[in-house]
Amino acid sequence: MVSDNIKLTPQNAPHRALYHALGLTEEEIARPLVGVVSSYNEIVPGHMNIDKIVDAVKLGVAMAGGTPIVFPAIAVCDGIAMGHVGMKYSLVTRDLIADSTEAMALAHGFDALVMVPNCDKNVPGLLMAAARLNLPTVFVSGGPMLAGHVDGQKTSFSSISEAVGAYNAGKISEEKLREYECKTCPSCGSCSGMYTANSMNCLTEVLGMGLRGNGTIPAVYSARVELAKHAGMAVMEMLKKDIRPRDIMSREAFLNALTVDMALGCSTNSMLHLPAIAHECGIDIDLDIANAMSEKTPNLCHLAPAGRTYVEDLDEAGGVYAIMHELNKKGLLHTQCVTVTGKTVGENIASTPNLNPEVIRPIENPYSQTGGIAVLKGNLAPEGSVVKRSAVAEEMLVHEGPARVFECEEDAQAAINAGKINPGDVVVIRYEGPKGGPGMREMLNPTSAIMGMGLGNSVALITDGRFSGATRGACVGHISPEAASGGPIGVVQEGDPIRIDIPSNSITLNIPQEELDARMAGFTPKQKELSGYLRRYAALVSSGAKGAVLN
Repeated sequence: MVSDNIKLTPQNAPHRALYHALGLTEEEIARPLVGVVSSYNEIVPGHMNIDKIVDAVKLGVAMAGGTPIVFPAIAVCDGIAMGHVGMKYSLVTRDLIADSTEAMALAHGFDALVMVPNCDKNVPGLLMAAARLNLPTVFVSGGPMLAGHVDGQKTSFSSISEAVGAYNAGKISEEKLREYECKTCPSCGSCSGMYTANSMNCLTEVLGMGLRGNGTIPAVYSARVELAKHAGMAVMEMLKKDIRPRDIMSREAFLNALTVDMALGCSTNSMLHLPAIAHECGIDIDLDIANAMSEKTPNLCHLAPAGRTYVEDLDEAGGVYAIMHELNKKGLLHTQCVTVTGKTVGENIASTPNLNPEVIRPIENPYSQTGGIAVLKGNLAPEGSVVKRSAVAEEMLVHEGPARVFECEEDAQAAINAGKINPGDVVVIRYEGPKGGPGMREMLNPTSAIMGMGLGNSVALITDGRFSGATRGACVGHISPEAASGGPIGVVQEGDPIRIDIPSNSITLNIPQEELDARMAGFTPKQKELSGYLRRYAALVSSGAKGAVLN
C-alpha cells in the first residue's frame, strides 16, 4: 500500500506522531488510508447535502476495513455565477480542482480515494484527478434535485431562466415570475434537468467510475445514502483487487460515454469535459469522433430542457443502465470494459430493463436515428463547434440569417432585453472563449431570454463561449478557433449572412472567400487586461475544440 511508505518503519515515527495528533488509533493507522474528497459547501445547492453523503461513505469504508480521512474540493454554482464576472471562474475551477486534489492525495500518501462531487466542473475536475493519480477510486455524487411544480407542470432551472425572458417581454406578471422563483428549485441537489452536472454524473456511471444510480438517484432519497455506503465498501474491494482508474477509463469506455451521451441528450459541456478527462488518461478524443458516434446512435431521451421529463423520471425508468441496456440491443457498447463494481459493463447491465418507454424510448422507436449532440464545421468554425441537436426545434435545424454582432455577453443581453433582436437574426457573441473570456462563460441568460420572449423558433445564437446544459434552441457554442486566437468569428460584421445546417454538420459565413481572406489578413484580436488566476489561465488554456485543457 502507498501509505506503508510513511507509516511502517521506525523512521516513520514522526508521521505516526501526526496521525496520533489526529486522534487515530494504532488500529486505524494500520489499515489502508482512504481519502474522501468532499466538495461540501454552503453556497452550492448541489453540495449542501454532501456532508451526509460523506458521512455515509466514511461508514462504508470503515465497515469494509479501511480508515476514511476527509479533505475538501471547491465547487462553483454555475447558476449563481451566471451572467456576471463570476462565470469567468466556473470552467477554470476544473483545473484547480484536479490540481489541488492531486496535491492533497500525493502529499498525504492515500491508498485509495472516494470522490464526492456534484456540480458542473466539480465532477470532471475530480475525474481528471482520478486519472492522474491512478489510485483505486470510486465516485458517488450528491445527486440530482427534485423537479419543481408550477401550474401543475414540472419545472427546472431552465424554467426560471426562461421566465425572466417572458417577464421582460410582458408575457407573464411579476407575481408569476416570483412563483417560478420560489417553486422551481424545491430541494438540494444538482438542478433537475439533463444539465451539465447530471450529464457528467450519468456519464461517470457509463465510464465505469460510479455505481449504478450515481447519476440519477435524487439527492433527498435515502437510497442516495445507501449508495454512498456501498461506494465506501466498493473502493476497498477495488484496493484488494488492484483495480485502478486507468484500467477502467479505457478508450472503449470513453466511446461508451460518447454513445450514451448521444442517446441521453447530454449537455454540450460534455464535449469539453470528456476530451479533457481522456487527455489525463493519455487518450485522444477529438470532436470529429462525436459526429461518427452520433451517426449510429439513436436519441432515446428528451429530458429537460429538451422535453418535459426530469432526472427523477429517468431514475424511476431504470436509470443510466436501462439506457445502456437498450443501446446494447444493437451492439452499440463495448461491454467488456471493467468497472468499479469489479464486473464488466455487460455484466452490470444484463438485467436492467427499461421500465418506462415514455421516458426512455425503446431503441426501435427513438426520437431520432442520430444522437443528441452535433459538431458543426465550416469557414466560421474550422476546428469545430457544438450544438445540442436534440433541443433544437425542427424548423431551426437549418437556418440562415443576418449576423447581430456583440463583443461580450453583457452587450448581447442588453440588446435582447431592449427588443433589438428580430426574428431571423443570428446573434453572434465573441471574445467569450477559453482564452478570450477568459474562462469560456456560459450564455444561459441570453439564450433563455430569447426563448422566453418567444423567439426560440426564429433566432439562432452562436458564440466562442459555451452554453449551460439548461440552454435549448439553435445555439451553437465552442466556435473554434475563438476570436481571441484569431478565429474567423472575430471578423464577422453586422448583417453578414450566416447559415447553420445541423443535419449537414455545417456552419458557414456566407461571404465571398476573397472577402473573408482580406478580413483575416487584416485582423488583430483584441486583448484584455488581466490579472491573477485568469491571467495565468488565459496564457495556458487550449482551444475549446481540444477540451480547453491547460498546456
